[in-house]
Amino acid sequence: MRILHYIPTLDRNGGGTSFYMQLLAGELGRLVDLHVVTHASEHPVEVRHCTVHHIAPFTRPGEMKKETLTLLRELRPDAVHINGCWQPACAMVQRWAQKAAGYKVVLTPHGMLEPWIMARHYWTRKLPALLLYQREAVRRADFLHATAESERRNLLALGYNRKVAVIPNGVDIDTIRMKTDWRRRKQILFLSRVHVKKGIEFLIDAVAELRDELAGFRVVVAGEGEANYIASLNDKAERAGVGALFDFRGGVYGEEKWTLYRESDVFVLPTYSENFGIAVAEALACGTPAITTKGTPWQDLEEQQCGWWTEIGSHPLTAALRGFLSVGERQMEEMGRRGRRLVENKYSSRQMAVAMEELYCKMTKA
Repeated sequence: MRILHYIPTLDRNGGGTSFYMQLLAGELGRLVDLHVVTHASEHPVEVRHCTVHHIAPFTRPGEMKKETLTLLRELRPDAVHINGCWQPACAMVQRWAQKAAGYKVVLTPHGMLEPWIMARHYWTRKLPALLLYQREAVRRADFLHATAESERRNLLALGYNRKVAVIPNGVDIDTIRMKTDWRRRKQILFLSRVHVKKGIEFLIDAVAELRDELAGFRVVVAGEGEANYIASLNDKAERAGVGALFDFRGGVYGEEKWTLYRESDVFVLPTYSENFGIAVAEALACGTPAITTKGTPWQDLEEQQCGWWTEIGSHPLTAALRGFLSVGERQMEEMGRRGRRLVENKYSSRQMAVAMEELYCKMTKA
């Protein structure tokens, strides 16, 4: 089977979708003849077991269409998979694949149709895009791909398309080494894109509330983000009297990232909304318990007793951090080992790839 994925960017600054494609390709490319179509970028992530094709940017739509249709004619894929919403290029490639070339299409919104995202700039950005192209793209997709049952429910609630398949994201568990020592290092970690959606302000408020209990701790905020926004977070931490506790590290990659996971006592993602939250799975795979919100589908943290799943906001996060501080090292080790088993059993990239291949087979045989 030959599959063609389109993703607007593979740049490491492009957020979770780039790393999703990196993980998926590593396993899916072992099962199918995988081709990834994208646009050139400055710092692309490495993707293995596939062929990457670069086409003209959206700013040159005539060239982009010609090169896309040429690739479709040459490759003759069994299915086309679109990654992302709101960018006109995604809808354009989908339209060309379906109307001009007759291919069936899977659309993965990557959380971009979740209620919090839909509500943000709704009148100025989302509604015009829905009317111009996005609603039609969702309706015409042969399947929508959700990464969790909660995302499936939200997609169905839109009323645009009833054909939704749930396939959780995964991590390459075989390459992730788990920590061997759960002694307190007094380090709290946030590792994700630094964006207003991620709720970092809540973390600053919670740390300020617990400044006495967190004396001697360091809170590492690792991730790329806009310089002005990061500066505003620094200012907020200083005004709250906890600037000395925060270490805004910038983007971390490779072994530095995994070392941070292993050397941290707890991972915190106080986000408003995630369709999955791959960083939570990465932390658990390293044996580090996690705290995240009910804006994510991570109820497994409570059910498997490997972290805290809270309401969104400063006060719930403060309560979760108090819970973390009350747990002894032996209990943290037990939580860490349960988290690792959870990821091994449910969230491996191999399982994700097998389920994706099954979806392509189902769609093309329909």
